[in-house]
Amino acid sequence: MAGNSFGRIFSVTTWGESHGAALGAVVEGCPPGIALGAEDIQKDLDRRRPGRALTSPRAETDAVEILSGVFEGLTTGTPISLIIYNRDVRSSDYSQISKLFRPGHADRTYVQKYGLRDWRGGGRSSARETAARVAAGAIARKFLSALGLSVQAFTLALAGVECAVFDADEINRNPLYCPDREAAEKMVARLKEIQEKGDSAGGIVEIRATGCPPGLGEPVFDKLDARLAAAVMSVGAVKGVEIGEGFKAAFLLGSGNNDPLTPEGYQSNHAGGILGGISTGMDIIVRAAVKPIPSISLPQHTVDANNAPAIITVKGRHDVSAIPRIVPVLEAMTLLVLADFMLHPLPKRA
Repeated sequence: MAGNSFGRIFSVTTWGESHGAALGAVVEGCPPGIALGAEDIQKDLDRRRPGRALTSPRAETDAVEILSGVFEGLTTGTPISLIIYNRDVRSSDYSQISKLFRPGHADRTYVQKYGLRDWRGGGRSSARETAARVAAGAIARKFLSALGLSVQAFTLALAGVECAVFDADEINRNPLYCPDREAAEKMVARLKEIQEKGDSAGGIVEIRATGCPPGLGEPVFDKLDARLAAAVMSVGAVKGVEIGEGFKAAFLLGSGNNDPLTPEGYQSNHAGGILGGISTGMDIIVRAAVKPIPSISLPQHTVDANNAPAIITVKGRHDVSAIPRIVPVLEAMTLLVLADFMLHPLPKRA
């Protein structure tokens, strides 16, 4: 299976399955001399792990171990190998549907491509794979923070409830990473209603990168926004990506969508911090449309391994929404892209 590595200079290869012994990542290209310990990575993993309110009750601590690439608390410049053991595996939850294809999952496409699939929670296609991405992204965060770059994602809309205000301090005060306290309360109430009905919900996550210098990005086919879009779309639950005004730009006039220039810089940021595929120095703004979790307990039409019609009811331990656990995942993918580009030589500026 190809496609398990991401990045060119600062790169990551993830491995492991949802119900295997462990999963992990190998990070290459990280510069030497960066202070790094397991606790730096654990902070981000704790934000993604299951077992909290409105998330899967799967009791995984997601404790990370650094196997290589760090000596006396500093990165050495050699590959950093990370491992996260699976501690609370219940493959029997899936045994009754091992011959059925779950709607909305990759079950059937994996069989069509490889001739087989790991039915234990989806195997490699499981969202659990993203724990390895978050671990790698935490290393990128340490590298970028020393350069003055930061990335934060938050919930913009969920289960039909949209944010009306933005309070950055509120993001980490509620379990949904929502910048609007009143909206967060409505989201929680709505998710509980949906969960009781055996259904799931989607939403929108916004990612903001601040402190990014101008000049990141390589035209024509290696544009910064193209790489960010690919990175965010690589997360299984994401079905749409926009940069800056995104799809709203299609309804604006040029006079309303352009960002006027002054000697001090740009007067607005409709472009989302990227023009011509190159960073402008303004905040980079990316939004991701997150689909509802496909594993629901309501009966659904499907087919079995012999293509015979069947009805499936998905049991097991599942989230009611990919949000909020996808928030640190999208941060991680953005961090990985920016870390990679920061290691490309920046052009000389006039």
